[in-house]
Amino acid sequence: MQGKVKFNNHREKPLVLITPLDWGLGHTTRCIPLIRALLHHGCDVTIACTAKQKKLLALEFQEVSFALLPETRLSYGNNRLTTLLRLLLQVPKFLIHIKREHRWLRAFLQHQAVDAIVSDNRFGFYAAGIPCIFMTHQLQVKTGLGKWADQWAQRINYRCINRFTACWVPDYKGEDALAGQLSNPSRLPAVPVHYIGAISRFTNCESLTNTGELLIILSGPEPQRSLLEQQIIAGLPANHTGTIRLVRGLPQEAAPLPALPGVEVYNHVAAEALNRLICAAEYVISRSGYTTVMDLLKLHKKAILIPTPGQAEQEYLASRLHHRRLAFCMTQSAFSLPHAMEAAKQFPYRAVNSAMEAYESHVQHFVATLPLLREACLAGATGDSH
Repeated sequence: MQGKVKFNNHREKPLVLITPLDWGLGHTTRCIPLIRALLHHGCDVTIACTAKQKKLLALEFQEVSFALLPETRLSYGNNRLTTLLRLLLQVPKFLIHIKREHRWLRAFLQHQAVDAIVSDNRFGFYAAGIPCIFMTHQLQVKTGLGKWADQWAQRINYRCINRFTACWVPDYKGEDALAGQLSNPSRLPAVPVHYIGAISRFTNCESLTNTGELLIILSGPEPQRSLLEQQIIAGLPANHTGTIRLVRGLPQEAAPLPALPGVEVYNHVAAEALNRLICAAEYVISRSGYTTVMDLLKLHKKAILIPTPGQAEQEYLASRLHHRRLAFCMTQSAFSLPHAMEAAKQFPYRAVNSAMEAYESHVQHFVATLPLLREACLAGATGDSH
């Protein structure tokens, strides 16, 4: 760690800088309950994010400040193979981006002192003398390229995580883990690892519905988001008896879709409205991103999950959830809406314990012990400088 930074001694409330990764919206939305908890326990919050993330988060929070970051701008292919190859070729670009994030943070801290940093998968957001939390559910990296590539990726992953003060894992330890090997590998990073339980921004449904309503939630990187949208629209049944709602996952301005008879279309909806839409649906079709998985399991929804082709993490999650009967899963290449609906009706879904509030006590403890953490970090930074 380099350099010394100022502490936020002049403020009555501790100031926490929180920054979610901008690969899709999952990292952004799962930070919402953490931001709420930090505010509830007496912190001020600054969010470092892209303009697209800010548009979403500004709908949820009026009492936070924002600092804008450039977009990551990774590119994805039109199928699984080209996506894997493109992601592999962009590893150097990703490592350069981490260094740029770190330089951005150092410049930011010269003008704004903070008391703690919480980074959801942004590897560059660590600093000497400040408690820096790295949050991830993916300790074991799945590359889709085999065992040796996975081990190499995990070594790089841990080298980056070990620059932080601690690691928060939004999952459970052991057999109850939702993410399986991703969050519970055989070997952990060197820094303290805290399992804070699954987290969701949503509140439990008052009642479970059996009305035949179908909710389709699109998300994730382009061009795969649009490809799945086109595939789903092409397979919309003409004789569906219930309501069909389509949330496109586009918080910024987007070209409207042609009129779809019997389908309600939303470019984006805020968390509270999406919560209601999910509760009203009998079935939910979505990607198998981990944040979406946590949301749907909390709300006890029958999910039809379609992993993003080439995203090995989502493919692993979908396979695990299908095997445990927590969700019905199909590959995008094999997906057709009528077949998926018929198969889901025959699938033996089972529910899990939906209590997802354990993170609140972790945040409360973190805030309460923040002065001690700051002193320890400052002492460590001073020792490193000698």
